[in-house]
Amino acid sequence: MRKTDEVVLSSERTRFDKWLWAARFCKTRSLAAQAISTGQARIDGERVKPAHEVRLGQRVTMRRDGLIWDVVVTGISDRRGSATAAALLYSEAAGSIAAREEEVLRRRAAAAVAPRWSGRPTKRDRRKLRQLFP
Repeated sequence: MRKTDEVVLSSERTRFDKWLWAARFCKTRSLAAQAISTGQARIDGERVKPAHEVRLGQRVTMRRDGLIWDVVVTGISDRRGSATAAALLYSEAAGSIAAREEEVLRRRAAAAVAPRWSGRPTKRDRRKLRQLFP
């Protein structure tokens, strides 16, 4: 493991917005704080403030892009590292992984069936649409 991939365990606890940023759930701390304030990120199922302290063993639920991540905090860091280092900060429940993969497959299936439009419909296309949906 390279030196940049090491996880620095800063202390036993850190701010929730810093942890979300370090674990790469959010690109910036301000986006992490916004996600926490809007209730998209919760600790043990409860809404908290961005300054709430995260401790080892707590369950974090993050809703992002319509997908729900249910993870347990296994490491604390207030520094943002590589993706491999960030993955060491949490462990995801098997049910959460299965639910996310199922949702991704459902979205792909829906996208495959959905009609694809290539630009503005022509006059002929508009007539066909009017026949389908009077």
